[in-house]
Amino acid sequence: MQLIATKVKPFLKWAGGKTQLLEQMSNFFPVELKLGKIKRYVEPFIGGGAVFFHAAQIYDIDQFFISDVNEELVLAYKTVQSDVDNLIDMLREMERKYLRLNIEKQKKYFYDIRSRFNESRSLINFHNFKSNWVERSAQIIFLNRTCFNGLFRVNSNSEFNVPFGRYKNPTICAEENLREVSQLLQSAEIYFGDFTACEEFVNSNTFVYFDPPYRPISKTASFTSYSKYDFDDAAQLRLASFYRLLNRKGANLMLSNSDPKNENPNDHFFEKAYKKFHIERVKANRMINCNADKRGAINELLIMNY
Repeated sequence: MQLIATKVKPFLKWAGGKTQLLEQMSNFFPVELKLGKIKRYVEPFIGGGAVFFHAAQIYDIDQFFISDVNEELVLAYKTVQSDVDNLIDMLREMERKYLRLNIEKQKKYFYDIRSRFNESRSLINFHNFKSNWVERSAQIIFLNRTCFNGLFRVNSNSEFNVPFGRYKNPTICAEENLREVSQLLQSAEIYFGDFTACEEFVNSNTFVYFDPPYRPISKTASFTSYSKYDFDDAAQLRLASFYRLLNRKGANLMLSNSDPKNENPNDHFFEKAYKKFHIERVKANRMINCNADKRGAINELLIMNY
């Protein structure tokens, strides 16, 4: 695989994104991956894709299988993969219009786009590419770049509900990066589905990275849903069971999650769920506390079967 010289970055900001942790995480990647012996990469909670984009540029991997249960996210990835030129044209025009407005008119423009995005959902066929995917992907990227904190959050009706963010000069159309992302995605199979759907792509020559919605570590850190589906403790345990299944297939596995011991030293949820597996802690800066004085570096878990 020919490596891309320019560092490709995620095209969407995502809650719990791994960009800041890549240097630490890469120290724990399988030796076989670094030696070029692992030829297949699987990531069933793709999110912003920071680990995928890193792996696709650095390592000699032949096949990539990425997926998510968030239909809007999968639609955006597939659009960047298959029709990046028209997407860029639309984003460039949106950026031109938006940046010419004063802050109050920008706010109105944002809420107009958000309303159109929510109202048009019923018109979208999420399983077959249509021309309206381009407009919807442009709306997703625009909202992601201009909403409060760059969150992607929907309510139980799958409506995007993040408010306006007051950014002075946001980059809405990162043309060069989008083209490079599209190039990387040519080697990837992108699909919609529950994390268990990746089983058919996993063999002993595979590295699987799991980055599920994190288990809340406090009452003020309860963001577990970036789709209409909650990811509660039962889902975390279902994932742990699936992890053990893939372990029996001989794949190399890594999973990220929150560390409950940041708040409660006696919370052994993950030690019990992933008994006998290798658990390491890395430092992350997360805005997890409503008290600003208590924000800062916290531990997150990396759980590996090697």
